Amino acid sequence: MSGKTIGSLGRGFGAGLIATVVLSIFMIVMPAIGLLPGLNLVTVLSHALGAQSAVAGWIAHYVVGVLLWGALFAWLDGKMFFPHWINGLLFASVVWLGVMLIIMPLAGEGVFGLRIGIVTPTITLFLHWIYGAVLGSIYGAWTSGTLGATIHRLSHHDAPHDDLHHA
Repeated sequence: MSGKTIGSLGRGFGAGLIATVVLSIFMIVMPAIGLLPGLNLVTVLSHALGAQSAVAGWIAHYVVGVLLWGALFAWLDGKMFFPHWINGLLFASVVWLGVMLIIMPLAGEGVFGLRIGIVTPTITLFLHWIYGAVLGSIYGAWTSGTLGATIHRLSHHDAPHDDLHHA
């Protein structure tokens, strides 16, 4: 593997991790405020895997979100023509369709998860778009070097220089 491939995979894994953490926060907070009544995506994933434990669902959620989708997005992003964040939305839309047509029926929730409720497809699409927008945005920022430069500047306390203070 070339250094460029390893670099893009690393950016994909990192962006996948950040996007998965953000998605996880939404998955925890939304039910707590009443926005996901009866929809526990970790349980759905656990059941699709044939497990009863939420731990299995969380592990699968992170393995897929970071390793599988992070790597696949890193490979696909360079072949797509839109800004990274839009590529992320498109990518997440395809992933969502797979979840609706494969994972939901495997979990016993029916196509598009309609056994859970009529709003399931809409809410899960929204959650996948959050993941995709974060994935694409972070991957794009790391690809352009913008995010790395900002983190470096902040970690080294380098403030932008103002010529008025150096006069």
